[in-house]
Amino acid sequence: MSLQVEKLEKNMAKLTIEASAEEFDKAIQKAFQKNKNKFNVQGFRKGKAPQAIIEKMYGVEVLYEDAANEIIPEAYEKAALDSELEIVSRPEIDVVQIEKGKPFIFTAEVAVKPEVTLGKYKGIKVEKKEANVTDEEVMASIEKELEQNSRMLTIDDRPVQMDDIAIIDFEGFVDDVPFEGGKGENYSLTIGSHSFIDNFEEQLIGKSIGEEVDVNVTFPEEYQAEELAGKPALFKVKINEIKVKELPKLDDDFAQDVSEFDTLDEYKESIKAKIKEGKEKELKTEKENEIVDKIIENATMDIPEPMIETQVRQMADDFAQRMQYQGLSLEQYFQFTGMDAQKFIESLRPQALKRIQSRLVLEAIVKAENIEVSEEELEKELSEMATMYKMEIEKVKEMIGDKETEQIKTDIAVQKAVDFIVESAKEA
Repeated sequence: MSLQVEKLEKNMAKLTIEASAEEFDKAIQKAFQKNKNKFNVQGFRKGKAPQAIIEKMYGVEVLYEDAANEIIPEAYEKAALDSELEIVSRPEIDVVQIEKGKPFIFTAEVAVKPEVTLGKYKGIKVEKKEANVTDEEVMASIEKELEQNSRMLTIDDRPVQMDDIAIIDFEGFVDDVPFEGGKGENYSLTIGSHSFIDNFEEQLIGKSIGEEVDVNVTFPEEYQAEELAGKPALFKVKINEIKVKELPKLDDDFAQDVSEFDTLDEYKESIKAKIKEGKEKELKTEKENEIVDKIIENATMDIPEPMIETQVRQMADDFAQRMQYQGLSLEQYFQFTGMDAQKFIESLRPQALKRIQSRLVLEAIVKAENIEVSEEELEKELSEMATMYKMEIEKVKEMIGDKETEQIKTDIAVQKAVDFIVESAKEA
């Protein structure tokens, strides 16, 4: 195999890769072995016709695609390594010459890692912010705890009121015809939650258990089901039960039930400390992001488009995987949010660009400041990985190869670069 590397504009490169005629002939033979059972040749049992007969009847070109696919992955992988380029995108493959008895030639156009020219990155000015916690925030957190420890009481001596939970049967009609998804039984509806359209919930106030109610509403013009958008509808509703939430009394006993503290005041102080800790972490992240953003503004780099596209695809794949863990497909997510695949991809682009820019400037700072990673720091990181995955550290070391180890060391160095620029920043 031979290789030629051509540098293109905007951090792109073209690899011209040539496999010998002998290598291509071998690939054709493998393609024949893979496909021989697909050909019907009179006088031969299926799969028994010689390669020469198949090529004569169907043309040797019938085997070219599989032969090319046999060569390209391995040849490209070797060429990418031999080129010594830092490739940051998938290759755009183009076959230049494909003919039996001749060398097989193809090109792979790739994006390469851009060079970064750093501007000012030390002593970046940022606004000083304090992690203040209000009494209202403490009470909001406590109220959530009260809600989680509430109990449901059944009410049978009065009609529905605001904030009640009405257990209802319902069926919706548009032009006297039931519509899909408009029916439910023993549905728990919190009055005043506005989880149903229009003024549906308010029309149940004052109604009693067992009462049947006609509820008239109008679907919003922007409703997700186009066939219902903007149309008036009638829901026939029956009140089955009325329930209310009873919250526990907020006192020392409650504090003892839900925490390790003996008094309500101690419990409140612990909630305040927890909220403050969370805010401090948020402010730390905001400060880091603000500093990195300013360093990006001061830096110069020319990011190739395929590098951004590769990052977007990776983010989309990660998002789809997270959705799967939650039991949703991307198609279902699009249906629920009203988004389509193109809009989704476009929405990821700004974040993808920022990720690339951030990583590039931080790696440039690692280089500029000669930031190194000690064996002790690497060992600590591997130990934390072992704890997270509940494995012995030696097993973790066995699982990761040299390439993965270098990536871990790079990640540690980048985090040290973040610490460096934060420490050197000036708060005003």
